[in-house]
Amino acid sequence: MAHDIVIRNGRIVDGMLKPAFEGDVAIDGDTITALGRVTSRGKREIDARGAVVTPGFIDLHTHMDAQIGWDPQLTSVCWHGITTVLMGNCGVTFAPVRDSDKELLAGMMESVEDIPREAILSGLPWDWSSFGEYLDSIEQLAPALNVAALVGHAATRFYVMGERAVDENPTPGEIEQIAALAGQSVREGGMGFSVNRLLAHRLPDGRPIPGTFATEEELVAIAREVGAAGGILQSVIEAHPLDEEMRIMQLQLQAAGTHMLFSAPWLPGVDGASAYQPAIDAMRARGLQVTGTTQPRSAGFLSGLTTNILFGMRFKGETWRQLRNAKIEARLPLIQEEAFRNRLIAEAKEMQIADHIGQTMSSSRYALPCSKCFWMGTDARPDYTQQNDHSLTNLAAAAEEHPVETWLRLQLESGGQGLFHVRFVNEDLDVLPGFLGMDWIVPGVGDAGAHVSLVMDAGWSSFFISHWYRDKGVFSLEETIYMLTAKQNRVLALPDRGSLVVGNKADINVLDINQIEERQPKRVVDFPGGAPRLIQRGVGYRNTLVNGQVILENDELTGARTGHILRNRPA
Repeated sequence: MAHDIVIRNGRIVDGMLKPAFEGDVAIDGDTITALGRVTSRGKREIDARGAVVTPGFIDLHTHMDAQIGWDPQLTSVCWHGITTVLMGNCGVTFAPVRDSDKELLAGMMESVEDIPREAILSGLPWDWSSFGEYLDSIEQLAPALNVAALVGHAATRFYVMGERAVDENPTPGEIEQIAALAGQSVREGGMGFSVNRLLAHRLPDGRPIPGTFATEEELVAIAREVGAAGGILQSVIEAHPLDEEMRIMQLQLQAAGTHMLFSAPWLPGVDGASAYQPAIDAMRARGLQVTGTTQPRSAGFLSGLTTNILFGMRFKGETWRQLRNAKIEARLPLIQEEAFRNRLIAEAKEMQIADHIGQTMSSSRYALPCSKCFWMGTDARPDYTQQNDHSLTNLAAAAEEHPVETWLRLQLESGGQGLFHVRFVNEDLDVLPGFLGMDWIVPGVGDAGAHVSLVMDAGWSSFFISHWYRDKGVFSLEETIYMLTAKQNRVLALPDRGSLVVGNKADINVLDINQIEERQPKRVVDFPGGAPRLIQRGVGYRNTLVNGQVILENDELTGARTGHILRNRPA
């Protein structure tokens, strides 16, 4: 009897650190049914000669909660080998929700994650109240990828406390209600519960989002209920005071008896170790399960004529205001006018003198931090790895220009399409190999679905393969794929995904490993209401299969949408 699909003659990397081997993979329905040498034919045969066959990649930090409503293909992550996403991170979700709070949650997501409020309100069906009903609703959208979802602290607090959730702490009785609702949401299918501790995450009126200053009593009560329901915990924490944040994390874990996932940008500690290490060691010595996820390269804003991160982001000069307010397509013609360009330069220099006499432009609160800005080039592959001597500050010095002149010149030379990468996380690439190699760290935090007009880091998996495996040889092929698959799945503990094993679901990549890389971020206008966003394509993906169906072939989507909503199994 013929198999549905046979992937033939590939170099198989199973995701579990076993040595790669040449062989075939047979698929029937949504399941891997044979691995090794498959003699039976397939109704469809995929020739993987010269390619690497791997499990589908897992992305543990996305914000696809809104975009899934109008883009069930889940671009851009679907172009980078991702077959399973976890959304609902950072405490912000759209459920549970009362009818009166829907606009409030949409506004919060806009201010925290830069997802347009009107797109959220018009692009989602909003036919739910409970978290389980939300999962039912997005299941009807037939996503292309597998989707697991966390329930957020902010929505849960709003549901119980209303407007008081923002500025007040709950009463003991309300803590019980919040915790019970968190546990119920997990029992309805939520993969776990997410918490925000980051002061930068704020409501449209500037106040921190609900739960930012939650007491340890509230967090521990929630953790206990979530753990009892079989869910995981996720947190985004403040770097200062780090010891206190890690102490609270340990209390949550002890109460929950589950896995904690937290965002862990590199922070230096003692003797070159990460600042997290003492607390991580203490937690793991107690048998607690904790995983940090970090970007495998610098993350940051994108600055250019096609974004609103211009050189003079807040310059008060009339010419910069005119450039900011101009339509995207009108900006290049404006700076091509020499007189207009000269006024931009003059205003930039005047603002520098007025704001910080005698200091460099990079220290001005009105301009880009030039020492953290790096030209991404005009090649098809963006350059994320330049050293400090290639910062905007040093590019300008080498050209004997003011930084604003360099910024404008490169915009002209690239036809208005070039971008600067404004690094603000993991700026020092030299420390990342050792950090990424820690057994409690996984690469990620692409934030796909969020910061849609300012940031585009969704191609992190392609960067990880192309840079750290192929270009630098820091990790072996087996280690690289493990870090994108089974190591990620230690957090979700999905019993049938994350590795190539007979009986597992057929989430599979067929990779031209020598061609894998990101493409330059591009601005498109395809959100509801005509809102713009940035996308990033990948190359080198011969095939991506989700639950046994080919959703991407030769870097292009096939239109198949065979993802599953991955619900937590109630304890």
